[in-house]
Amino acid sequence: MMLDNLKTSLRAAIKKIVNSSGVDEALIKELAKDVQRALLQADVNVKLVLEITKNLEYRSLNENPPPGLSRKDHIVKILYDELANLLGKENEFSFKPGKLNKVLMLGIQGSGKTTLTGKLAKFLTKQGYKVGVIGADTYRPGALVQLKTNCEKANVDVYGEEGNKDSPAIVKNGLKHFADSGLDIILIDTAGRHKEEKDLLDEMKEISKIAEPDLALLVIDGTIGQQCYSQAESFHKTVPVGGIVITKLDSSAKGGGALAASAATGAKIMYVGTGERIDDLELFSPTRFVGRLLGMGDIQALLDLAKRLESEADDVRMKRISSGKMNMDDFYYQLEEVTKVGSLRGFLDSMPGLSGMVKEDQLDQMEGRIQKWRFIIQSMTKQEKADPDLLNASRIKRIARGSGWPEHEVKELLKNYKNSKGMMKAAKGRQMQGFMRKMGLG
Repeated sequence: MMLDNLKTSLRAAIKKIVNSSGVDEALIKELAKDVQRALLQADVNVKLVLEITKNLEYRSLNENPPPGLSRKDHIVKILYDELANLLGKENEFSFKPGKLNKVLMLGIQGSGKTTLTGKLAKFLTKQGYKVGVIGADTYRPGALVQLKTNCEKANVDVYGEEGNKDSPAIVKNGLKHFADSGLDIILIDTAGRHKEEKDLLDEMKEISKIAEPDLALLVIDGTIGQQCYSQAESFHKTVPVGGIVITKLDSSAKGGGALAASAATGAKIMYVGTGERIDDLELFSPTRFVGRLLGMGDIQALLDLAKRLESEADDVRMKRISSGKMNMDDFYYQLEEVTKVGSLRGFLDSMPGLSGMVKEDQLDQMEGRIQKWRFIIQSMTKQEKADPDLLNASRIKRIARGSGWPEHEVKELLKNYKNSKGMMKAAKGRQMQGFMRKMGLG
């Protein structure tokens, strides 16, 4: 599993917040210290760690949660935001159609660059691109043979000149070779080692001048820790790095250092190598990665809900809900918000403190209740939804017939609606904190 130690430490820090009876300044400061310790142990750069934890502490103490999100969940969201920001934005780079896109592969020897070039060729081919590769690593014996072997698995042509030590000349010839081949993308594999680092960087500069790449990808070994920061910096000064690929992340205890490489270049992590096979490469998503790291599945579901709540045009509704004056229409709105995210099972898996804590039979019971309640509420008149106190015995009978559910189910809904209304008033809109109680399972 990726970065197991960091994952365990961060989850333990979050658990303290989730399990606490209340959130105060002392607890927030303790969380910041726990996160600081976890990141430093994962070999993340000290300066970056201090920046993240300072922001975490300040925002947790000073920001007000959006309507509908509890303070605990908001603090976890802030931690999530800060970690995701460290890793850059979502991958927005796209190859330009109708032209030849040239990608320069950079990285020191041992980073897994040649293997990665084969994986990326396969990955891009599967996406429908026509790909060619130029092998310009003339320093390492067998580099061209290895590159051809890897690219054969992807049915990708490789241009190289065995015996020629002039890398810039090989790149020039390779570009001529592929000029009329109708390719979309050319990957250029370069040397990762020279006797002098200056010679290596000079060669990169010359190759970049000839190739005029659309994208320079820096390949970083996920096991080297903080060394990658200075590596990334020196390459970036020579050839502006547009994206980062991290290899061997699956086995790294020091992956935090590699993840911080983006900070040295301002470039985004674009791809991650997750194993040995040719197909073990994936597009990097900061949101999904941090979600996995914090043990929340894909936390994007929670963020999407928070965003909807923040931008909810009907502010009057949210004020009504949080003040405990909600009506049946508001209750129905909340049920709809849950189902918009997807299944309740998936939703709870994304929730801090609830992931994996609800048993299968309870989940089935909860999902069943939500379905029943939606049908029952839909069978009410507009007036009854606005004022559920109107629901006397005859109205309950009519609603039961209209919804296809027995009268006792309508009464159960009313009971839970009243409980929820009281809970909202007490919790000031912290709807998810009491979700299980609202379902009658807490």
